[in-house]
Amino acid sequence: MRVLFVEDELRLREALCRGLGEEGHEAVGAATGTEGLQLALQQRFDVIVCDILLPGVNGFQLVRQLRDRAVWTPVLMLSAKDGEWDEAEALDAGADGYLTKPFSYVVLKAHLRALARRGSKGGTAPGREVLRSGDLMLDLRARRCARGGTDIELSQREFSILAELLARRGEAVAKEELMRKVWGADFAGDPNIVEVYIGYLRKKVDAPFDRHSIETVRGYGYRLAAAEDEAVHG
Repeated sequence: MRVLFVEDELRLREALCRGLGEEGHEAVGAATGTEGLQLALQQRFDVIVCDILLPGVNGFQLVRQLRDRAVWTPVLMLSAKDGEWDEAEALDAGADGYLTKPFSYVVLKAHLRALARRGSKGGTAPGREVLRSGDLMLDLRARRCARGGTDIELSQREFSILAELLARRGEAVAKEELMRKVWGADFAGDPNIVEVYIGYLRKKVDAPFDRHSIETVRGYGYRLAAAEDEAVHG
């Protein structure tokens, strides 16, 4: 089991990582929400354990941004507050479980095992694990893309952009919205980066199959054409 602990309390973070490591699991620690978010987007984990009160991005924001970017890794939220409102907000944000501090290590491990089992069975985001449009398929859980049965290798950001377009196929999606969801609200780089990645996607998802499914909506953004509206040549 590979676990990401996003926790700013150094002793707790190190103790949890050390304990799981001694039992043969792989544990990665992050001291801030910003660091944890980047790790969760760039690497694969079976479970993410995340405190609510964190420097930078807080726990609620972290899990919302993961779900917005089609990352469905199970998340266990930790909190020093024993209140129903925090628990309700955590679950509404997209967390899969909630545990109040202080907690028993035995209970924590039981939560991790349960969430890892749920993740391996594709239990998160029911009905949304696989997105399709015609012969184009995106498996959110397995992080797999294929067209007509042919696998297509995508980067993390290419995958996230395509997931957003597929989930809203036939609908125009603003360039600014794609930037916010894929690069984050704090991204201060060149806004033309979205166009660059759309170009990458077209070369991988459309061009080799003689398709034109990713359309530009001038002055606004992009749209994935519904399967019956795709331009097919040849």
